[in-house]
Amino acid sequence: QVQFVESGGGLVQPGGSLRLSCVASGIIFRFSTMRWYRQAPGKQRELVGSIDIATRTNYADSVKGRFTISRDNAKNTVYLQMNSLKPEDTAVYYCNRPGGQAWGQGTQVTVSS
Repeated sequence: QVQFVESGGGLVQPGGSLRLSCVASGIIFRFSTMRWYRQAPGKQRELVGSIDIATRTNYADSVKGRFTISRDNAKNTVYLQMNSLKPEDTAVYYCNRPGGQAWGQGTQVTVSS
């Protein structure tokens, strides 16, 4: 059974930082490209960025230079380091594989003063 468990969200002031984690199970993690997505209230889920099996990364223009994705294959975990957070980064954050159908519960990130 494919499962993703996201954690690390919270309330942070503008300009602050958070590090999200996503633990995957039920997949061969080291052979999987992993993505981070987010969904803000009233908006569709959007792709934040991805990391492939060679640890090459891609990011949405809105987060480029502020967010960094990394992975630890020994822990079946993908990370999202978020710096210089803005109020518009407020959303529920999810991880998944490209085309994945099973979604975790996500982790809420709120950026507010």
